[in-house]
Amino acid sequence: MTKKSKSHSLLPPVQRAVLDESTGKVLVVQDRNKTINAWKFPGGLSNPGEDIGDTAVREVFEETGIKSEFKSILSIRQQHKHPGAFGQSDMYIICRLQPSSFNISFCKEECLRCEWMDLQELAQTKHATPITSNVAKLLLYGYREGFDKIDITMREFPAVYTGLFYKLYHRELPESYNNIT
Repeated sequence: MTKKSKSHSLLPPVQRAVLDESTGKVLVVQDRNKTINAWKFPGGLSNPGEDIGDTAVREVFEETGIKSEFKSILSIRQQHKHPGAFGQSDMYIICRLQPSSFNISFCKEECLRCEWMDLQELAQTKHATPITSNVAKLLLYGYREGFDKIDITMREFPAVYTGLFYKLYHRELPESYNNIT
């Protein structure tokens, strides 16, 4: 279960890792109202009916002023007895985004600081949350060895309900498996 907003969405929050592949820098923030001002990726709640990728792009822009494009899901974090979810189980989705703008104009109500940080530095710093450090290592691996080794991508398929579609997120299949009938 996730913390419910006024709209009572059952969608999990989304955290975004915005990586500039040309520089190896990643967008990080420090939340204004947290007890620990550690570096982390921007994050936020989905609106009802909003796709994961759309949430990621919207939230990054609202918090940092950075425009971006959804690339993939990197991982899912699950935690039980989460204080921010009223002691219930909580999960959120961590996405990879590619920036299309680079000038930061962050929301001072939500963020204490916001900057582009070297990915290797983020993976090694003690001033990041544990999940941020681990996702930074995952990103560093993908950056060096190829994102096809870490990305969970999306494909859309027709649903059994007339006129509706669903999105399936998974690792890419080799082309020879896509053509099996």
